[in-house]
Amino acid sequence: MTPDQPAADILADVRSKHATLRDEIAKVIVGQDEIVEQILLCIFCEGHGLLVGVPGLAKTLLISTIAQALRLEFSRVQFTPDLMPSDITGTEVIEEDRSTGRREMRFVQGPIFANVVLADEINRTPPKTQAALLEAMQERQVTVGGVRHPLPAPFFVLATQNPLEQEGTYPLPEAQLDRFMLQILIKYPTAEEELEVMRRSAHKGEADVSPVLDARDIAEIRTIIKHAPVAEHVMKYALRLVRATRVDEAGSGAPEIVRDYVAWGAGPRASEALVLAAKASAILSGDTVVTADHVRRMVPPVLRHRVLTNFNAEADQVTPDKILEGLVAAVPVEDAPADETRQIDRVMG
Repeated sequence: MTPDQPAADILADVRSKHATLRDEIAKVIVGQDEIVEQILLCIFCEGHGLLVGVPGLAKTLLISTIAQALRLEFSRVQFTPDLMPSDITGTEVIEEDRSTGRREMRFVQGPIFANVVLADEINRTPPKTQAALLEAMQERQVTVGGVRHPLPAPFFVLATQNPLEQEGTYPLPEAQLDRFMLQILIKYPTAEEELEVMRRSAHKGEADVSPVLDARDIAEIRTIIKHAPVAEHVMKYALRLVRATRVDEAGSGAPEIVRDYVAWGAGPRASEALVLAAKASAILSGDTVVTADHVRRMVPPVLRHRVLTNFNAEADQVTPDKILEGLVAAVPVEDAPADETRQIDRVMG
């Protein structure tokens, strides 16, 4: 990609690379198209993802396969109740120079020093260890002994949670949940997909995944997504959706289902993530203009972990996704002004 390359050619190049990447991942992962799409969207937006699903849905295999197809260094951390922060970030050790007898402190990097870090069952470890990820996720660095150690670029945390067996777990604090750009729900495969999984495990060996993109390609796609234009009325629509989740804010326009079942709404980070995810969704799906449909499509993964439900929702068994469904239905979309549409057309042309 070059700066003087036409916008249409740039978008076509991005779509081609994205399609090739999806085909390579499909050699190992059967189905789960929407899940793969959201994880790649997260990576191309330089965000972190929280994958929630029952055991046996190939969450670890999916993440490691994506890292392999992107030619990125992969690291897996199994979170347990006895895991310490230094087990993730690394620690300082005393090292002696045998020739001089001099001793000095040397930092030994932990498993977080990788491009793609799988935090497996992140809710199984105490908050002290969970908090070790906060600085890394936000600042792309860790601080040990007063010294800052930058993490490799690109850097992504893809954490998994098991919605079953909640006894003995430590729910993630809201501050850390907000650092995840998307919460991705992994459901059971269809009957046809599960049959294909059985065929592959019974008759085929392990598929070879060839790297099709690298860190430079990811950075280029990330830049394209970041600088893609968004119409003002689309941004205002995303803003109205996020603000309508705040029941305690005057003039938020919260619909009835939000007032009944939401204790705390999404913050400004959700507004940024919603617009960025909508832009990525448009570009990766081959659309040249970001529309309200792209925003609506990204509402559940962006907001489901940022909307805190109250006791009424638990009593009535109302899930965050059900609340967001009512939210989208209640918040109207405004028509695009004619001059705004022409301006976007000029930029994309």
